[in-house]
Amino acid sequence: MIPCTAAIALVVALNLAQYTSLAAAAGGGPRVIIVGAGMSGISAGKRLCDAGMTDLLILEATDHVGGRMHKQNFAGINVEVGANWVEGVNGGKMNPIWPIVNSTLMLRNFRSDFDHLAQNVYKEDGGLYDEHYVQKRIDQADNVEESGKKLTGTLHTSGRDDMSVLAMQRLYDHQPNGPATPVDMVVDYYKYDYEFAEPPRVTSLQNTVPLPTFSDFGDDVYFVADQRGYESVVFYLAGQYLKTDKFGKIVDPRLKLNKVVREISYSPSGVTVKTEDNAVYLADYVMVSASLGVLQSDLIQFKPQLPSWKVVAIYQFDMAVYTKIFVKFPKKFWPEGEGREFFLYASSRRGYYGVWQEFEKQYPDANVLLVTVTDEESRRIEQQSDNQTKAEIMGVLRRMFPGKDVPDATDILVPRWWSDRFYRGTFSNWPIGVNRYEYDQLRAPIGRVYFTGEHTSEHFNGYVHGAYLAGIDSAEILINCAQKKMCKYHVQSKYA
Repeated sequence: MIPCTAAIALVVALNLAQYTSLAAAAGGGPRVIIVGAGMSGISAGKRLCDAGMTDLLILEATDHVGGRMHKQNFAGINVEVGANWVEGVNGGKMNPIWPIVNSTLMLRNFRSDFDHLAQNVYKEDGGLYDEHYVQKRIDQADNVEESGKKLTGTLHTSGRDDMSVLAMQRLYDHQPNGPATPVDMVVDYYKYDYEFAEPPRVTSLQNTVPLPTFSDFGDDVYFVADQRGYESVVFYLAGQYLKTDKFGKIVDPRLKLNKVVREISYSPSGVTVKTEDNAVYLADYVMVSASLGVLQSDLIQFKPQLPSWKVVAIYQFDMAVYTKIFVKFPKKFWPEGEGREFFLYASSRRGYYGVWQEFEKQYPDANVLLVTVTDEESRRIEQQSDNQTKAEIMGVLRRMFPGKDVPDATDILVPRWWSDRFYRGTFSNWPIGVNRYEYDQLRAPIGRVYFTGEHTSEHFNGYVHGAYLAGIDSAEILINCAQKKMCKYHVQSKYA
């Protein structure tokens, strides 16, 4: 077998008409092009390489490896504009990302403690709500969620009886329109939108309550705050099969950055991939690890067009938007200490700068706050200037802390995932009306075109470990076809 670090993908810039068979021409194994160097693409590449399929070419649209796991310097520190937590730790099974983060790479991480939220909920016009009142509302929301978990267990596994989380809340909470008071709304937002980036009215009950990530791996979550970046996990996996220099930089010619794939042509004999700079690459198979948002856009054209059932499956799934806004101040004016890391702003406008985090432990003396917005607020904020967003945030903070000297923010970082044509959102959310049938269609290959990404993870879509496991799973499907001639992919009937 050719060593992974030595094999170089055969890339031939020819027209499709000149194409015969790369495998036959080279006298070796199949050639695979991977579109995207995020977690799923890199994970898939490693699994293919481990199976002896070393003739890989990875085409990445951006100038970096890692995709939505990406650090950015802000006010002198590296912060994560994308994925930030290892979610699901200390349970019955091991989250595959946790030992890489905590033991192998030893990235700085901190367990997030959300147990004291009841004492950290701020009124719209300033000051804190009574802790006991808030705790009763949290307990009520938790009880409703527990009822939802029990209800899920009674529903047919096909998903035919699925309902939205909001429908479940109405069923058990006796609130016809769901949570309506500022406190109930921000608690609801924290429980669901802060996790799924979309409101309960669109989120599937059966596929999110209970959530497999926490049921399988544990309820704890750990915030990664290492200056090397959470993306170090992706580089670590890539370094196991791509050549690196003595500084750990990937120098393998099988990875090409700034290669924007615009067209994928496929036939029974192979695939042709064209990039924005008019380069043409030929292979036996292509693995598409672009985000669901990109698949829902017109960035990549498939020739022939994907079958209608595939397109419908792609469009039925949701690409959510989750925006982490970092704000720098000349001094601290917010409470610190045990139980103060997370605090909520109970606005009468649901989702309006509701969830806050301070970094006393993670980034000492940085004087930085993080506020998270999602969905419609994310899209609205992406379309306005950073100065407008900063002014809105200052208004909220000065209402929250009316007796404090709240200085103007000196800097702000507003990621724009939805506007970025290479992502079109942050992660997928499982909406009502989509069951395992559509999921199977979503990840099903079309001829020699294979699909991977966190959105194709059967149980862990939206998460880093989901992206990692999806890469392995999709690679296995390709391996079964290319090496074992087991090319039939089974999609269960709609209500099996």
